[in-house]
Amino acid sequence: MQIVDLRQANSRSLEALFQEEARHWREELHWDYRSSINLIRKFIDARSLGGYVAIEDGHPAGYGFYVIEDHKGLIGGLFVSSKYPQPPVTQRLLSEMLAALHGAPHLQRIEAQLMPFGTELDPTFLSKHLRLHMRHFMLLPLANANLKNKHVSSGLRIEPWTDRAMDSAAELIQLAYADHVDGEINDQYRSEAGGMKFLRNIVLLPGCGQFLPEASFLVRPAMSDRLVAMVLTSTVAERVGHTTQICVMPGYQGHGIGRDLMEASIRALRDRNYESLSLTVTATNKKAVELYEHLGFKTIKTFAAGVWQG
Repeated sequence: MQIVDLRQANSRSLEALFQEEARHWREELHWDYRSSINLIRKFIDARSLGGYVAIEDGHPAGYGFYVIEDHKGLIGGLFVSSKYPQPPVTQRLLSEMLAALHGAPHLQRIEAQLMPFGTELDPTFLSKHLRLHMRHFMLLPLANANLKNKHVSSGLRIEPWTDRAMDSAAELIQLAYADHVDGEINDQYRSEAGGMKFLRNIVLLPGCGQFLPEASFLVRPAMSDRLVAMVLTSTVAERVGHTTQICVMPGYQGHGIGRDLMEASIRALRDRNYESLSLTVTATNKKAVELYEHLGFKTIKTFAAGVWQG
């Protein structure tokens, strides 16, 4: 096996991998990954994306890429073709990327969410390098949604998303994820500045599909403008939505607000002839998993989120 720096490759040489990867996203996760691949192509051809390509018998067998943001390294993608022995190629690519990130000056943290296709990533190998948090990718056929047909809790009002809520939404994210496992997985949740970066990526940029404000909602107290909960939704394929964020302020949790928001989003998607809705959730977040299961979501894939903290 030969390992080549991604900055020495061009996107045309990886086209077969891109096509196979997009097929897995479409068939297994109901997700149109082509727009993400187009961005990856642009960065590769600009020689601005860190990462590696594994070469077997003269052909690309897999690739992985990472980015560095201030003190943090993000492993943004890792894919190995089913035509090659996936475990050893996957481990070699991941090892090379981790070594490169550990060698970067002033790096204090590494985050990785690794979606396996065709083979499960070896948790024993991963746990030597990263602290692992298992996550579920869940899917709901909207026709099967179990809705209670009730309005948002008494004393609160639900309203459509507006970009004017960005600042208060960033504050909500920080407060909602204080001492929460998802704050360990994604450190953007730990500060208002990080929350704003997250929101810009979701709302203003195609970081997770195309943002769908018509199926995104805010909750405020009836007599106040303070934001206490929200749900954000994107389109990730034709007639397929994805819940990119749902959070409720401490003190308001446990009163059914999260379910009210999910039901509002589901109804909005149904009204627009969407067929399904997906989301990801950390496995140890039992209350959230139970909520989604009660709504009719089923886990269709489990994957690992890994973190290294220096």
